[in-house]
Amino acid sequence: MSKAAAQRRSATQWRVGAGSETIARDTPQEVAVGLSFDGRPHTVLMATPDDVEDLALGFTVTEAVAKASDVLGIEVTRNDLGILADVKLQPGVIQRKARPRTLEGRSSCGLCGVQRLADAVRPLPRLEGGAGVSHQAVQRAVDALGDVQALGRLTRATHAAAFADGEGALVVVREDVGRHNALDKLAGAMARDGRDASQGFVLVTSRCSFEMVEKTVRMGCSILVAVSAPTDLAIRRAEEAGLTLVALARADGHTVFTYAERLLDAVPEYA
Repeated sequence: MSKAAAQRRSATQWRVGAGSETIARDTPQEVAVGLSFDGRPHTVLMATPDDVEDLALGFTVTEAVAKASDVLGIEVTRNDLGILADVKLQPGVIQRKARPRTLEGRSSCGLCGVQRLADAVRPLPRLEGGAGVSHQAVQRAVDALGDVQALGRLTRATHAAAFADGEGALVVVREDVGRHNALDKLAGAMARDGRDASQGFVLVTSRCSFEMVEKTVRMGCSILVAVSAPTDLAIRRAEEAGLTLVALARADGHTVFTYAERLLDAVPEYA
């Protein structure tokens, strides 16, 4: 986490039985991040100004604009208005059809500006195989996530997305004010490092909407774990794509909604 990710602010705090007092609180930064492809503007996201290259690469992959291997580089420039990230694609690459957008992407919205219903819910690749993990491994990752959310602990106002290996150890973690941005940053970091997303599972701190399912599938990961509840469409999309969807993952357990065969019982070693 960089110093640019948070800003110290003063405020007046009121509590029952204690009255008012002046406090200082750290707040997460939210800036405009413009994404373009080979110089052609595509969308503007409201995001935390860390890991912008990961955000741009992850967005490219999870929004089916192009494959990670098609990306030559990402040029990031900053000015008084925000941050610009231009994704350079391989010459001659046939750019996949990205969802056309006419509005900026708010930090809470994964489909802002999409114009057609057909662009909102698109066909997904089908996941086959994928590593199984134990229920205990899921709980290890859930319990460990709070300790690695540096910006979240500081501000209490951000989301995290993490990748855990088959034993539940957290390998990569990214944070952002937007849940979709956090997952895109994770996808970008995984692609940049050449990590195989099929050898573990994705864990997100947010509610599980269908866009989070779609992005996880396009990462090539067969298991998504969310701390909050899924929508019905998220469940249906997971069923269609062959994704194991685990939600309501809390300290006392979790609920498996689809393809429960990937969640394995293990020797009771987890306390």
